[in-house]
Amino acid sequence: MTSPGPGAPDPDATADPDDTADPDDTAGRGAIADPDDTADPDDTADRSAIADPDAPLRVTTLELFFDLVFAFTLTQLASLLEHHFKPSGAFEVLLVFGVLWWMYGGYAWLTNTRAPTRTPDRLLLLVGMAGFLICGLAIPRGFGPGDTETRVALGVGYLIVVLVHGGLFYRVNRNIVRVTPFNVSAALLVIGAAFVPTPASYLLWVAAVAVQWLSPLIIQPGGRFNFRPAHFAERHGALVIVALGESVAAVGIGAAPAGVTVSVALAAVLGLALSAALWWTHFGDGDDERAEQAMAATDRSRQAGLALAIYYAHIPILLGVVTLAAGASLTIGNPTQPYSGGAVAVAGGAALFLAGTAWFRWALRIGPITLRLAGAGFALATAAIGATVTAEAQFAVLLAGIVGMLVAERYTRTRTALSSPSG
Repeated sequence: MTSPGPGAPDPDATADPDDTADPDDTAGRGAIADPDDTADPDDTADRSAIADPDAPLRVTTLELFFDLVFAFTLTQLASLLEHHFKPSGAFEVLLVFGVLWWMYGGYAWLTNTRAPTRTPDRLLLLVGMAGFLICGLAIPRGFGPGDTETRVALGVGYLIVVLVHGGLFYRVNRNIVRVTPFNVSAALLVIGAAFVPTPASYLLWVAAVAVQWLSPLIIQPGGRFNFRPAHFAERHGALVIVALGESVAAVGIGAAPAGVTVSVALAAVLGLALSAALWWTHFGDGDDERAEQAMAATDRSRQAGLALAIYYAHIPILLGVVTLAAGASLTIGNPTQPYSGGAVAVAGGAALFLAGTAWFRWALRIGPITLRLAGAGFALATAAIGATVTAEAQFAVLLAGIVGMLVAERYTRTRTALSSPSG
């Protein structure tokens, strides 16, 4: 018998010996479990981890459904930024995104530990999705005076998300009791923010974000949670695809009120092409596959830190999608007119996305970042075009710049491969 690794089960949690001894029971666990395994009620409770942390696990359709609901909150954040395109509005978006993204990561770690294939897990996960839905519905009016009920709803929805996560995770890893108090405290702070004036509510929101985001310094999660690299990379990649799809929907929503004229259709198609180019920067060049390989090649004791790096790198990526969607809604309805606010949002959104992909590459050591950072700087510069010329011109120049960056990266990589001894 081998000694347990860094991510070994909690000594307080016991598993059925027959369950851990059967290799077929841990392989491909994302599908159907052993009938004897599902019939044993002790197997679903107090389980600290899956027996074999290296067993393959793929993203389930329920997780994709979950991501669609979470993407709704991103759409609502884009709407909040669109209607409050000023520093205070951007600050509110950052605050709400801060707490929501933290708990999305919590659910991603949860399903990375065990796929939601059992009925109780699925039902509870659906309740968690309902909590995110309530949060999303409340986001547009989650700040400001005169709407305490909606602000409370945002906090209560978040508390539902937190409690369901804690309960589900406790079934597979008791170490979650170290994390849940921080999450509950953050939810209570968000609820409390509903009952105070806006300046003071900002302080409570900042405290909620700080409580959660600084908690790893106290908890020290390394070695307490197991990871399956393939699932972790696939799950975050799937969310980016869903979020980009939502940005395309924002393009359509922004174009619809103006009717389908030639200029509107051209701006909408350019907006779609821009979203496709951003997709290409992350998926078309194989960064998602290289990320999976990098995690798999990392010692298990360091995988938690690498997972956090991936998690943090997706912050600018997703905020970039939110900002770009807000900019598209602001500009595409009037594509032939320059608009400084929308131009800044489009440029800033693309720059954030490209900077996030550079961070992603740097954190996992999977590719060069110089051209990505240059592309982010170029994207910011296009704001001047949208503010002084037209949205169509800005989209076209921005699209050309991203395509040029991708071509330059491909050329550099090919040239490096040909000049290497193995090439």
